Formats: sequence, structure tokens, C-alpha cells
Amino acid sequence: MSLLDQLRAMTVVVADTGDIEAIARYKPRDTTTNPSLLYKAAQMPQYQRIVQAAVAFAQSTEDEPKAQLEACMDKLAVGFGKEILEIVPGRVSTEVDARLSFDVEATVAKAHRLIELYEAEGVGRERILIKIASTWEGIRAAEILEKEGIHCNLTLLFSFPQAVACAEAGVTLISPFVGRILDWHLKDRGVKSIPATEDPGVQSVQRIYRYYKSHGYETEVMGASFRNVGEIVELAGCDLLTISPDLLKELQEADETLVRKLVPTGNEADAEARVTLDEKAFRWMLNEDAMATEKLSDGIRKFAADIVSLEKLVSKLIDQPVGV
Repeated sequence: MSLLDQLRAMTVVVADTGDIEAIARYKPRDTTTNPSLLYKAAQMPQYQRIVQAAVAFAQSTEDEPKAQLEACMDKLAVGFGKEILEIVPGRVSTEVDARLSFDVEATVAKAHRLIELYEAEGVGRERILIKIASTWEGIRAAEILEKEGIHCNLTLLFSFPQAVACAEAGVTLISPFVGRILDWHLKDRGVKSIPATEDPGVQSVQRIYRYYKSHGYETEVMGASFRNVGEIVELAGCDLLTISPDLLKELQEADETLVRKLVPTGNEADAEARVTLDEKAFRWMLNEDAMATEKLSDGIRKFAADIVSLEKLVSKLIDQPVGV
């Protein structure tokens, strides 16, 4: 059996891509997208029909340029999500505009709009994860949405206090970013590599997983943002792992034996003490973690920049006369 086949026996494999052809090739259960991936996919010739459908929708439903652009962006995200859900049996994560990361009310409103568009396309909310940055405000928005039956994926998660706050808020799933944590530590230490067994990103997910299982949290842990197969191997057994097509290919072509590293035993004798965080404690603990503070801010900025790039791309199409 390939590493990928063995991994599927112990972990839910998720495709980290907006490339529908790659999703069909590797047959993950779930998929997750982000603005960076959608920006790339929207420029591929094979997906122009999805882009054009979003443009036509915006032109037909809104008059003001700003409203047209927002409608097009929402419809585009849902269009790719719907296309993906025709291939995968599980869920797709659709991201809220990163520029709303510090606005509870606007995040909730955007989530409602995305769910409304999905349901208009015949896609039930049980197949959607609303993807929100793991800021204090994002976590509060997710708490509201979860109580309404709208499930959330809290992304850009780099630290233990973020994970604790998400679990206490009852979110469905978190996406701790393994590779971006590694990137920071490589630069900070001035080294070119760190063994997977000592990888700070891997160790962060291991800690979160064990904390969740030992205290009975139902929030799922989905390791994300991998830089190499070694990181994935060290997290075999995690609830879910979202993996890029390049690394899925490597896993599929490798045939060594995979050993499960994470097991949900629960109630471990050496379990880390349970933590409860209010806003002040959350902000202080996050502030004390230089890596998490920097990578969270950097991630929000980069996702926001990709949204702006995508907006520029579709704005040109919206401005064209209907039928051209």
C-alpha cells in the first residue's frame, strides 16, 4: 500500500487546493480552499465557466459597482465550492473575507450570505465549513454561527491559546498551520532544516490534539500548510490533514510502512491541565508568542492581498458589457 492509502486508513485526507482536476485525481473526503488557491484557479482556462457564471450573476442582481463586486466574489467562492462538492463526498471549506477578521458582526453576516447562496444552489449547510481566521473576533463569530447550525473551520491557527479558545467556543474544526510555523523557526534559528520529529509545527499540532482528546473536546484537528511528507508522517492519526496536490502525489508514490503517531486515548494520566481563557488572557498569551503573533498578522495580510488581486481580476470582467 502507498503511504497515502495507509494514511487514509487512520486520518481523513483533505485536498488543500482549488484545482478541481487534482481533487478528482486524489479523491479526498473533504476539501479546503483559500483566497490564494481561488485566485490561481480563477485564472485557469478550464474554470472560466465558473468565473463567467459569477460575473453574470453579479451583473444581473446588483446595480452599484461595489455591490456587484461583492456579489461576484461571493458567487465565485460558492461556484467553486459547489463544483468541488460534486466530486468529494464530504465537506468544502469556504473562506470569509480576511479583511473582516476583526469584525464579529460582518463575519457572521458574510457567513450567512455564503450559506444562503449555497442553499440556493441546493447545497445543504451540513456540507459547508465557513472558514474564519482564528482572531478573538473570528472565534466569537464562529461561536455564534455554530449555535445556528453553521459549522466553522478556524484557520490561521498558530498557537495553543487559539486552539483552546476555539474548543471552548465549540467550533467544528481547527486548521493549525504546520509549515508556516516551521518557516518562522527556520528563519529565527538561521538554519535550513529541522527534522520532522523536532518540527515546531508538528509539535504544536501534537500538543493540541492530545489536549483536545484528553479533555473530551469534540472540535476536530486538521493539520494544514505542510512543507514536506515528513511532517505528515509525524501527524498520522490526526483527525484530518489537508494536503496540497504535490504532497499527495509524493504520498501516493511512496510505499514504506506508515506508523500511527496520534491515538485518541482520552483521559491520559499526564494530560495537560484544562485552560479557560477570557479575552484578556487570550490576547496576552497570543502576544507572548512572537511566532504566532507575526504569522497570524502575516497570514491575514496575505489572504487579504489575494482577495484584492482576485477582485481586480473579476472587476475587469464585470465592467464588460453583458454578452461580450
